[in-house]
Amino acid sequence: MPASRNRLINAARRSMMQRAQLRRKLDVAQQAFKPQALVDRGKYRLSAAVDDTAHAVRKQFRDNRLPITLAAVAGLAWMFREPIRTHAPTVGRKARDLANALAERLRPADTATDESAQTMENDDEALR
Repeated sequence: MPASRNRLINAARRSMMQRAQLRRKLDVAQQAFKPQALVDRGKYRLSAAVDDTAHAVRKQFRDNRLPITLAAVAGLAWMFREPIRTHAPTVGRKARDLANALAERLRPADTATDESAQTMENDDEALR
């Protein structure tokens, strides 16, 4: 009889331990399915995915700077193609006018001496 009693006591202990373990697991599951826990888990996974993506983009940009830069510039030019078409002629004219003005500012040293020399020759002729 004592052996069967010990077996019963041991079975009751195991049963209580299993019940406590199941309750702990159930509490963990209940906590995991609360709305705030789901939102927090989603935020964590999203931030981890964004961090991984940002790291991969940075690595690719470091490895391929020139092609990515050219593609970005081409993409921006394509996005702004209509404004560029309408404003490019006026910008081109302004740039040409600025270049001509700069060229004329750099030239007066030569033309001023020529003009002053011609003026002096004319003055000499007028005095005679």
